[in-house]
Amino acid sequence: MAIVTVSPKFQVVIPREIREALRLEPGQKVQVLQYQNRVEFIPVQPMRKMRGFLKGIDTTIIREPDRVCT
Repeated sequence: MAIVTVSPKFQVVIPREIREALRLEPGQKVQVLQYQNRVEFIPVQPMRKMRGFLKGIDTTIIREPDRVCT
């Protein structure tokens, strides 16, 4: 687990290991969420890059009655 310091301008540096693991690029946008007592940064992916990421997903799950398409 990495520890970062919040600067006087409320900036943080994302550690190299995390930047490389998430393949973050300079200028890339991230979504910032507050969840309970933590802050989460989620990389924003262009829609073209998302194409096919659900390929092979199992769609045979039992759905709640209000979610069933007729």
